[in-house]
Amino acid sequence: MQPEDVFSEFIGSNVVLLLIAAFIIVSIFLGVRIVPQSEKFVVERFGRLQSVLGPGINFIIPFLDRVRHRISILERQLPTHSQDAITRDNVLVQVETSVFYRILEPEKTVYRIRDIDAAISTTVAGIVRSEIGMMDLDDVQSNRQQLIQRIKQQVEDAVDNWGIEVTRAEILDVNLDQQTRSAMLQQLNAERARRAQVTEAEGRKRAVELQADADLYAAEQTAKARRIQADAEAYATQVVATAIAENGLEAAQYQVALKQVEALAKVGDGQGSQTILLPADAVDAFKNAFSMLKGRG
Repeated sequence: MQPEDVFSEFIGSNVVLLLIAAFIIVSIFLGVRIVPQSEKFVVERFGRLQSVLGPGINFIIPFLDRVRHRISILERQLPTHSQDAITRDNVLVQVETSVFYRILEPEKTVYRIRDIDAAISTTVAGIVRSEIGMMDLDDVQSNRQQLIQRIKQQVEDAVDNWGIEVTRAEILDVNLDQQTRSAMLQQLNAERARRAQVTEAEGRKRAVELQADADLYAAEQTAKARRIQADAEAYATQVVATAIAENGLEAAQYQVALKQVEALAKVGDGQGSQTILLPADAVDAFKNAFSMLKGRG
């Protein structure tokens, strides 16, 4: 008997078993689904949502259930979007935004929205225009982090029914037109000039205050010196008065003669002096002074 005849006879007698085996193999192949860690599978049965398969090995009913959508649950970044907005003080700005999100509930994302990226971009654009419209340009520039938090919170509330989570919302840049830039530059230069003038005026004021303090200190020191000198003269006068009271007229004559001698000595010490002026009674004054000194000795 030829091999072909043996094979044909075997198939003919076991065709049912072979069909059953093939059916089982195909059923296993269709009923077992291995889902990657970064994805989730949406399963439909007769066109209706049946289940969502998570990462790992999953089993479905072959021929009845079908994997209709393979959804990545990795974080996604929308393309950078540029849009115009008008601030509360009527300044036109161009804002560049970027949003990061990830899908948490694929069944909502698949059946409630057709183009999730376009929907999020449109939502962000409307929220950004609304928020910037309530702020002045200076607030937009200085409170950017606060603005980002408010935009992120509103975007999260708006997309909650789509089964996604907004992880980050960034304002990459806020651009101004050339006319506004020129006006701001002029304002900045004017502010710098004003600050320079204020600083210069404060410097002059401080200099005047310091000079006044110096003059006051000098006046106080001069007054103190005069007071000390006056006290010394008063003390000397008191000593002389006491001497006169104790020794009579001779003490007074001695003091007068001593002053005349000191005055003549000062005149003689002058530079270039070739002539000495003597009072008419100078000799008598010296005589009286020496007599008194001799008498005291």
